[in-house]
Amino acid sequence: MPITHPSESVLPVLDKLNATVPANADAEQIRDTWFSTFKSSLESNNIPALLNIIVPDGAFWRDILAFTWDFRTFEGQSKISKFLTDRLASANVTNVKLKTPSYTELQKPYPDLVWVQFLFEFETDIGLCSGVVRLVPQSDNVWRAHMLFTNLDDLKNFPEQIGLYRPEGLLRANWAEKRIRDSEYKDKNPTVLIIGGGHCGLDVAARLRYQDIDALIIEKNERIGDNWRKRYEALSLHDQVWLDHLPYLPFPPTWPVYAPAQKLGNWLENYADVMELDYWTSTTVLKAVQLPNDLWEVTVRKASGEERVFTVKHVVFALGFKGGEPFIPKYPGMDKFKGQILHSLQHKVATDHAGKKVVVVGSCTSAHDICEDYVNHGVDVTMFQRSSTYIMSTKHGMRILMEGLYEETGSPPTHIADLINLSLTNNFMLGYAYRQRIRISEADKETLDGLKRVGFKLNDGYKDAGFYLLAWTRAGGYYLDTGASQLIIDGKIKLKNDSQIKEFTETGLLFENGTELPADVVLFSTGLGEPRDGVRRICGDEIADKCTPIWGLDEEGEFNGVWKEIGIKNLWYMMGSLGQGRFHSKHVALQIKAKEEGIFGTRYSLARTA
Repeated sequence: MPITHPSESVLPVLDKLNATVPANADAEQIRDTWFSTFKSSLESNNIPALLNIIVPDGAFWRDILAFTWDFRTFEGQSKISKFLTDRLASANVTNVKLKTPSYTELQKPYPDLVWVQFLFEFETDIGLCSGVVRLVPQSDNVWRAHMLFTNLDDLKNFPEQIGLYRPEGLLRANWAEKRIRDSEYKDKNPTVLIIGGGHCGLDVAARLRYQDIDALIIEKNERIGDNWRKRYEALSLHDQVWLDHLPYLPFPPTWPVYAPAQKLGNWLENYADVMELDYWTSTTVLKAVQLPNDLWEVTVRKASGEERVFTVKHVVFALGFKGGEPFIPKYPGMDKFKGQILHSLQHKVATDHAGKKVVVVGSCTSAHDICEDYVNHGVDVTMFQRSSTYIMSTKHGMRILMEGLYEETGSPPTHIADLINLSLTNNFMLGYAYRQRIRISEADKETLDGLKRVGFKLNDGYKDAGFYLLAWTRAGGYYLDTGASQLIIDGKIKLKNDSQIKEFTETGLLFENGTELPADVVLFSTGLGEPRDGVRRICGDEIADKCTPIWGLDEEGEFNGVWKEIGIKNLWYMMGSLGQGRFHSKHVALQIKAKEEGIFGTRYSLARTA
């Protein structure tokens, strides 16, 4: 298939490579020929030999902690060469071998896109590591690497205390008393204090616990899981269960594909209990001050009013985007509106507004969910769409995006799927996701045509690449359709998008084109401020101003700020989807463990530009 979009220029299509694939191509033979040179070159620090088995134009090498102690993607031979020159020799690579199993496969995701994919492992001075390789054919009939991924799995001499390494001592009858005593922290400080008890806070607490690092979660709600329970009643996950497992404890096979928020909240509470995580609920973090010796002094207040000052080595923010304040745009006349104005975070149940006219400002996930719930409860609701939205069905879209990795049957174990998923660099995914988006649009054609017919404004996502890159860059701007789109098509959710809001009146909204919309309730589903807002509230302006941006992608396609220190020593931000929380929580725990054991190296970081 021909390249038709600029984003596709990163794809190693056969025409671009001036190559063909023999009908009898043997994936294992191709792998073994390449891997023999790779193994000897990596172990002997022979960089010219390594470059000779990497495609000369457009290759990617992504590294997470294994060589860089950072999250880096190097694109092109020049950058790969400099990275290897700067970091390979000091890593002292040994014991390079294929993983068992290696998941070797000749893959052909599109007629013009073919590669041999397999997994390998190796050791460095401090770590046990894994990697993923994709080999593509060349015009000289030699297969070379187009994508390499290297990842730190574990620290030598400091294995996770799971499986063969779990404690063997007898659990005595006083176990419950000991758990209560440990979690009270009467005579001790934790090593790590985690602010936020949502899934990311629990993930990293579990990873730290089984790295033998003492961590305490501070959660403002009354119960773990309340961050889901207390949202609007109709809230449900739009990610599928196969992607959403938590570390160490996957969901049971009875779990629904799309979990309701209430059910997920209960699961998180049970997870904290089963994983033996220490947490204080109904507790607020008042402030965190970094001392001259780089320790953190953190003041918390319990519901009783009692305050406690902890002195800890590391502070991990796990507030997600809720670190930012609810964002409500300001319009003239809001003070004279006689109805109710609220943000989606303040909304609970549709029946609160029975018999009233509701306008929901926004057209992404929460706006659709809330509008659908209003319709299901007989409430008159109009969605005001301020700008275009990317729409993808969960039925077709998630299947296409997740195929071969996270599925009911036929996909590899979750930890292997995670490695393969992480190996797909975001800059490469611009081109690959563009093609996926076209497939999804074709599968969703009936729905998309129906939305266009009623005037709903659609777009094709970030650089026309659909959902994922939009989520990674904006953390919004999309709706994964679970039913609300048809309600818009049928007119059950009314639509207003022909003009922008000019002002509020006493009885509703006046638009710039002179039209009016009566309303008793105006509900803003307009997102949150930036995550650094939470850092600013707790740590103050001086610290917040020094922090890196949090979320969005840098020039290499890596995420800004998250899953590592955020520009301040021993200050971390942990956030993301359930899947991201699962695999990146281990990266955070490994970094903290390495620091605590005195084996953390020097970050090989991209120069900060903002």
